[in-house]
Formats: sequence, structure tokens, C-alpha cells
Amino acid sequence: MTIHQAEAGSLSLPRATGPDHTGTERLWAENLTLGYDARTISTDLSIHIPDGSFTVIIGPNACGKSTLLRALSRLLKPTAGTVHLDGRAISSYPAKEVARRMGLLPQTSVAPDGITVADLVARGRHPHQKLLRQWSEADEQAVLDAMEATGVTDLSGRLVDELSGGQRQRVWVAMVLAQQTPLLLLDEPTTFLDIAHQIELLELCRDLNVRDGHTLVAVLHDLNHACRYADHIIAMRDGRVIATGRPGDIVTAELVEDVFGLPCQIIEDPVSHTPLVIPLGRRR
Repeated sequence: MTIHQAEAGSLSLPRATGPDHTGTERLWAENLTLGYDARTISTDLSIHIPDGSFTVIIGPNACGKSTLLRALSRLLKPTAGTVHLDGRAISSYPAKEVARRMGLLPQTSVAPDGITVADLVARGRHPHQKLLRQWSEADEQAVLDAMEATGVTDLSGRLVDELSGGQRQRVWVAMVLAQQTPLLLLDEPTTFLDIAHQIELLELCRDLNVRDGHTLVAVLHDLNHACRYADHIIAMRDGRVIATGRPGDIVTAELVEDVFGLPCQIIEDPVSHTPLVIPLGRRR
């Protein structure tokens, strides 16, 4: 496979499309019991992901955020309850069909040794490959569009293991984008990135949501990032959902102390006009 240089001029990703409006969300979960081996993380957990939203799951360490995301993406089978995707139990779909409807960026991703950026991004097209349908012009264009959208086109011939952390993370996002799925799930995508690369990646996520119509679900640790970029927040503690809604509606000093045990004040972010969490710290 050869990835050709993108043509000059403006380029935009195909807008993510979904089924006809039915009055229900594309992705939701009902009465989940989640855990690992004999350890239960969540019981009777139900959530709804609004279509077209940028949903962020927040909560303290080990509260079940990533466990929930793994269940939503079918990486973790619930002990009880059901995850629904497009009106059916997600377990009823073949794996490739789920991958054509939903892209996942896991918490840790390891690229094969010696693989180039273009070849790694091209792996996002695997769900679209069939026995009698191999690499096509549509596949190549999807890879080009994904690299352009994430700003890694100039890196296409570079080895992934030679890139900086921020560059590698954008390449992984490009691979997920190349799947051309309407739903994108991101597990702690800003971990290990410096502040500049965190903002760069979150700005990209907002573009994918607002400009290109993707529904995003992300696990984030930074409350202020969640408030600034999400339009829907799910707050968790001890495996339970404590609150859901728009940041301006649910993020209060009381919620932050209840969920994180952190005394704080909430002021308006002077740039985004979203809630800004100011920890009180130890009184001096």
C-alpha cells in the first residue's frame, strides 16, 4: 500500500452519519454489573450517551470510569445488564460490525516495531476489509483524511517509535478516525501529554464533535478540561453515577467535594465561560 501526498486545498472529514432519528440514543447501558474476576466494580449501572455530544466521564481513581468505557466498547462483558448500540444488544453484533460503528482509543496503545505512521493509520481500515474487498481508493482517502484532520500528514513516512508522545497520540487518534465511525471512545487520551499537547488534542476532539458530527465519549482526569470541552458530563464515585448533565448545570462546589473529597470554589472561566474549579487547599 502506498499513501500518496494529499492534494492541495481544503480538506474535511466526511461527516459522521447515523440511523434515522428514533427518539433514542445510539449508545446506552442498562442495569450493568461490571467487574474483574471476583471483584465487582459497579452494580445496577445505567447511562445514556446523548447523540452528537462530547461526553466526558469524570471521577476519582478506581471509581469505575475506564471499566465503564471498556463495557461500552465491548472489551468487557458485563456480569449482568446490557449495553445497547443502535437499538440492539452490542453483544449481538459481530466484532467487525461493532468496529464499523464505534472506534476506541484505549488507555495504552503499543505500535508494532518498525511500523510507519501511514501504515499504522491504515490499520483503522481493517474493519472494512473483506475477503473479496481488499485495499481501495476509498480506504486510501480515509487514511489521508484522518492524517490531515489530526495534523500528521507530514509524519506519514516516519516510524511511530521515533515520534514524541504528543505526536504518537495524534497518530493513534488518526487510526481511530480512519475507521470512519460515528462514535468515538477515548480512554484517558491526555495521559502523559504536556499541557500544550493536552489542549491540542482536546481542541481536535471538539472539532471532531462540532465540525464533523462525531459523538465522543472520553475519560478525563482534569475537571477544568472536562468543563471546558464537554457538553455532557457523567460524574462517578465508587462505581456509581452521581450526576449527569451539562457542566454549567451540575459542576458545583458541593458536587466536587462529594465526588473527589476536594473543598473548592467554582468561578466562571473568563475564556470559555464554563465552570472553573479552584481548589481551596490547606488553610494557611
